[in-house]
Amino acid sequence: MEFFKEVLIGYGMNEKVSTYFFRIMMILMIIMLCVVANFVTKKIVLRLITHAIKKNKHQWGDAFLEHKVFHKFSHIVPAIIIHYFAPAFPDYEVWIEKFVLVYIIAVIISVLNALLNAVNDIYMNFEVSKARPIKGFSQVLKIVLFIVGGTMQLSILIDKNPLILLSGLGALSAVLMLIFKDSILGFVAGVQLAINDMVRVGDWVEMPKHNADGDVIEITLHTVKVQNWDKTITMIPSYAFISDSFKNWRGMQDTGARRIKRSIYIDTMSIQFCTQEMIDYFKKIHYLAEYIENKEKEIEAYNCANKINSDTKVNGRHLTNIGIFRIYIQTYLQNHPLIHKGLTSMVRQLAPGENGLPLEVYCFTNDTRWMNYESIQADIFDHIFAIAPEFRLRIFQKPNGYDMRSFSIHKESITDESQFCSETAQYQQDLPEKEK
Repeated sequence: MEFFKEVLIGYGMNEKVSTYFFRIMMILMIIMLCVVANFVTKKIVLRLITHAIKKNKHQWGDAFLEHKVFHKFSHIVPAIIIHYFAPAFPDYEVWIEKFVLVYIIAVIISVLNALLNAVNDIYMNFEVSKARPIKGFSQVLKIVLFIVGGTMQLSILIDKNPLILLSGLGALSAVLMLIFKDSILGFVAGVQLAINDMVRVGDWVEMPKHNADGDVIEITLHTVKVQNWDKTITMIPSYAFISDSFKNWRGMQDTGARRIKRSIYIDTMSIQFCTQEMIDYFKKIHYLAEYIENKEKEIEAYNCANKINSDTKVNGRHLTNIGIFRIYIQTYLQNHPLIHKGLTSMVRQLAPGENGLPLEVYCFTNDTRWMNYESIQADIFDHIFAIAPEFRLRIFQKPNGYDMRSFSIHKESITDESQFCSETAQYQQDLPEKEK
């Protein structure tokens, strides 16, 4: 430095001006070196590393690239250059070195954080990860990492031993937890919610414990504000989203599909084998013609191969009205323009019970808006309820007052008719044989 100053003074420049000029030139040179080093590191070194990793196709390498471990580590190069040239500014050398060390620690924390995420992703590819996940352990390590790193940065800035700060932190934490309990819980919960991306403003969340079912409109230090569908506002403590369970419907909205899962109950007394007349009628239905033809060939081949006498329905295989009805609904859903074709779509039988045989419709609509979803669902079940009698099936419904009155009237008519038949039979028995 003195040599350059003497050169500048030799050209007639003032000593003070030469000092400022030299410092400006040094700053510009350091900036240029940092820019060049950053360019070489990112554009050449990182590209070579990326190319080598993709060429070898290692899972660990892909995970490191995805979490930008090498990219974050490259930020340390300009800091090393600045630290090397710190003696060129003797008046500020100590502070420059301090801030550079603080920055280097921050970079190391960032790299280790990304490294832990990459290790967790690599571990998730192994079968053992399902039985023994390590995400909880990695989160604990991150907490320790941030506490230790933050303490070291603070100790560098105030020129104190980090062990003294850590020991004092233990005593201070008890007082802080007592006075700022809610604020600390809210802050920790807010950090976890943000890091794990659990809740965002605009998400539809459902938390029955707090009678909340609506959109998140605000997230603060202490509370999460939810506007319910009835336009009421529910204030939920932030840490409740960590300690309690809740449902976030964001996945449904991001997928662009919403599930329909609803059953209709079939009266089991209406289930029967199909007669030839019924089969001929079902063949006229567009969605069933091809299925019935293929199924008839399959059944006929099976019965012939096993030499089954199909005159009796108990023997062999036969079509049933409930089976054809199930296939019809399945095909109807597959051809429905508002049903998502890329997700599961099926119609299945559940265990029969006192309400009959549940026939469950399980599919996804391609419109997640509430009113449109309900309209699509209603249209589908309108059609199912209306079409069931065409398959000679009855929808189960518990008897109501109208059914009881109808049964009473029907019972009276049956009693009169039975009495008439009984009297007619007795009269025929009394007639002479020749008059019968």
